[in-house]
Amino acid sequence: MKTMRHLLMAGTAVLFAPMLPAYAAPPADTIVVGISADASTFDPAQISSRDNSNIAAHIFGTLTEITPEGQIEPYLAASYMEAEDGMSVTYTMKPDLTCEDGEVLNAEDVAYTFNRAADPANAFTGSTPGFVFSSIGFQGAEAVSDLEVKINLAARNPIAASLIGEVMIHCKDSYEALSLEEASSKPVASGSYRLVTWDRASQVLLEKIKDPGSFTNIIYRIIPEASTRSAELIAGNVDIITNVAPDQLDAINGSGAAEVKSVQGTRRIYVGFNMKESFAATPGGAAIQKPEVRRAMQYAIDVPSICQQLLNFECTRATGLVNPPNDNTSLTPYPYDPDMAEKLLDEAGFPRDANGVRFTIKMQGPRGRYLNDANVEQAIGQYLSDIGIETEVELMEFASVYVPLIQKHDAGPLFFLGSGGNLVTAEYDMTDIATPESGTNYTGWTNQQWFDGWKKLETVTDTAERKVIIDEMLKVFYDDSPWLLLYFQPDFYGVSSRIAWEPRRDERVYLQGATLAQ
Repeated sequence: MKTMRHLLMAGTAVLFAPMLPAYAAPPADTIVVGISADASTFDPAQISSRDNSNIAAHIFGTLTEITPEGQIEPYLAASYMEAEDGMSVTYTMKPDLTCEDGEVLNAEDVAYTFNRAADPANAFTGSTPGFVFSSIGFQGAEAVSDLEVKINLAARNPIAASLIGEVMIHCKDSYEALSLEEASSKPVASGSYRLVTWDRASQVLLEKIKDPGSFTNIIYRIIPEASTRSAELIAGNVDIITNVAPDQLDAINGSGAAEVKSVQGTRRIYVGFNMKESFAATPGGAAIQKPEVRRAMQYAIDVPSICQQLLNFECTRATGLVNPPNDNTSLTPYPYDPDMAEKLLDEAGFPRDANGVRFTIKMQGPRGRYLNDANVEQAIGQYLSDIGIETEVELMEFASVYVPLIQKHDAGPLFFLGSGGNLVTAEYDMTDIATPESGTNYTGWTNQQWFDGWKKLETVTDTAERKVIIDEMLKVFYDDSPWLLLYFQPDFYGVSSRIAWEPRRDERVYLQGATLAQ
């Protein structure tokens, strides 16, 4: 019989002897990045994962960009101004911008970018329509002049400019000439690099077409296995790798060829409770409709032990979806208390049967996308099984299998996911669930108190008053438990000694500033 101790110890086993194909060391004009998951698409309106976005951020420009410190700086736009009533934001574009094919990029192209993403005929489900637009209440975009574009909002939103800066801009004429299928694989760049080749599940090659950028070529190699990524880094065949496995840290740091650079990331790792009607017809899906059951399950998971033994770091369990220090500091993390979990499940009407099972449920999750994710998912499944919730863990390929399920809100009834966060405002993290229909409300949570809180925030500008409302909302989130709360993921990057590059806390792997080491 498997026990949690066996699972946690198994997660620390070292696997460091993969059979490697022959790759040459990168030339001086090329930087090579080893990543765990392939891109799903290069249509800017359909991109929904950070891995995918990190590649696309070199192909497409945005109106503004966020610095590692969380400040908004100009990129394609020279400046912006929010309307006095908060119902629009007007951007003034830099002059003389062009796209990869020579087309002039101006306000008309920006308006087209936004309106194309919102067009229901295109049925886009990426972060732009599913996260940004639902969060800001996007009401349309219009070119006011050749260089001025106005983004119209449903209500005042103090973080609208930050969210608008996430949208990747593309040229109107170029994209009107493409079918949706062509746009997904043949992007027309507005940024500093263009897509040369995309060999699915193998590699992506980008070529520089204008500044910024120190390297002529960027190559992304798709290397799902963590041990293989580490071996390739040590061999000098790649320059940067993401998601270094905890058991590879010493090998990389002792290699003399590379080092591990770690940061406390902002990604919220959680297990979502999918409350769609289609899942409510299953035993487990019906059980998790009850907040009492969701709350009981919080006590079943020993999050600090998962962090320590499977992820090689000490963590404080999350109390919600907001990164510290912007979280509700009055909330106490759910402790590991399986006896309490069993007691609450009994009280909720789910006693163990003659076989010791309360109900059965499936948990779906990716393999190789997040730090040691497969072992973490297996551990969570075992913790739940230990309290009588017989859990089947289904591990899936991320880009082509899991992402489409997540985008359609069809993963579950339990699903393991990481959602990117920030350190600037609580509202930014909370916009994952800005409306019941938000594309990133993957659980289908509809708690009215939560959404009433958003309406209150629309009318309040005082920072202290907003904080009171936000803390009330976070208490609702904590009590009603649409997420099985876990941790904020630390990020471990392997960096070759030939490269000068520093990681950011927000998982944005931007290479325009990377250089050869002096």
